[in-house]
Amino acid sequence: MIQSTPSQLGPPHEAMFLILPYLPIFELLSMFQVCKSFRNALKHDILPWLNIVVEKPLNSRFSDDFLVKIMSKAKGRLNVVALKNCFKITDDGVLQVIASNPHINKLYLQGCTSLTIEGVISAVKLLTKPNHRLTTLAISGIYNVKTEDFQTLCHLLGMNQMQMKEIKKNYYNIRHELHAFKQESQPSIDVDICPKCGEIREVFDCPRDSCKRRMQQQQKQLLIECRGCFLCVTRCEECGVCTKDEELGEAACVDILCLNCWLHLPKCNFCNKAYCNQHAYQQHVGSSSGFLCSDCSFHATQSSY
Repeated sequence: MIQSTPSQLGPPHEAMFLILPYLPIFELLSMFQVCKSFRNALKHDILPWLNIVVEKPLNSRFSDDFLVKIMSKAKGRLNVVALKNCFKITDDGVLQVIASNPHINKLYLQGCTSLTIEGVISAVKLLTKPNHRLTTLAISGIYNVKTEDFQTLCHLLGMNQMQMKEIKKNYYNIRHELHAFKQESQPSIDVDICPKCGEIREVFDCPRDSCKRRMQQQQKQLLIECRGCFLCVTRCEECGVCTKDEELGEAACVDILCLNCWLHLPKCNFCNKAYCNQHAYQQHVGSSSGFLCSDCSFHATQSSY
């Protein structure tokens, strides 16, 4: 069999260039290192840079300078900016990006804890000027948001009281899904006034059928028992149902599992506790079938000495 040498290799197949606009930001940046053809395509084509989604593993390294540099590749035509837990990003960085890209229509800033609500309001004011088109804002995880701040944002987004009450259902178990920007039917803002504590946080609804029926019956009186923020209403990590008066399964992680989800999850060989899917990476798989949770694995290692 004759092996090709680097000098015999041709340019990438044309179909490879068609997938570039669909790649996440981490893969896009990696493609710069693959070959000169990809590097030139990514330098001169703005299509891959119109929707920027930053999540793991890049989010912890995203500084203001890096943010501005990446966003500049869209040449002022950014549509979506989604920053997930980018804790190094500050108000200055976000405002620089918005000043150069005034037609952003979806802005996601969840968990960007270095941002202030004052900076967010300034950004939204720029993006809701006449002829601008911000339709969706996500700010859960930003500190010190007061009721008047929330009302200001709703006013800027053009939300009246009736629209705020008819906000799309929000389920706890899908809160980690950042790709909601692909959906057209989504709330204009991801936070609300918690009916339990009155704080501005993500407020979750219950997917349990019996709770849905009770919500419909009680909606006029606003007495929905299991609607609230994550601090006020405990929920199953897997399915998002409220766990009031619910028998719980023992979890090997810190999360809560309803009995139904616990029954369907694999268990530790020793203590019979289950990991939710979010923390399944903590399983210690040995030579035999099954796994040990981190605690049992630690005790087994200690007893072997």
